Amino acid sequence: MAVLLDVLPAAAEEAREAAQWYAARNLAAAVGFELEIRRAFSEIAATPERWPVHLEGTRRFLLDRFPYEVVYQSRADRVLVIAIAHCRRRPGYWRERAG
Repeated sequence: MAVLLDVLPAAAEEAREAAQWYAARNLAAAVGFELEIRRAFSEIAATPERWPVHLEGTRRFLLDRFPYEVVYQSRADRVLVIAIAHCRRRPGYWRERAG
């Protein structure tokens, strides 16, 4: 059974900025990125415990075609998306959000 998925505003902004970056270079890539994010959210909501434990009590879902990860925490009644982070830039910058 799928759980409620909440996205922190900072994580939503990261996704928007990444999609805009791709759109400025290749519209098809931007659409692909947005579809990957939607797929990630759907799979995480359906089975949040499936992906490996990461830092600060989080888990992470690696996108297939893009160098991004969805960092989230499973809570009793929901899943909280903490970051949509580029895998090669500023590792762990989002740690203060995982409280």
